[in-house]
Amino acid sequence: MVRLRLVLIWADGGYRGQLVAWCLQLLKLILAIVSIPPEQKGFAVLPRRWVVERTFAWLNNYRRLSKDYEVNTTLSAGMVYLASIHTLLKRVPA
Repeated sequence: MVRLRLVLIWADGGYRGQLVAWCLQLLKLILAIVSIPPEQKGFAVLPRRWVVERTFAWLNNYRRLSKDYEVNTTLSAGMVYLASIHTLLKRVPA
């Protein structure tokens, strides 16, 4: 049986700093920061950013997730899991 493990995480430029070393040291994960090239002026298409934006768009299709209705964060996280499961199940061929 092959066990797959998460080894790489893409993150926005706001997460650079000590988090990169912390992820590598404690979690044994590579945190790759996706940021705009320094010579870039204005809008820039960032690599792999579309994956995150697409996922947020899918989650916004669920009315309960479009606003922050939940008082407890565990309930909110549970709703994200349910919406993700529902999205994946819709894509499984019959």
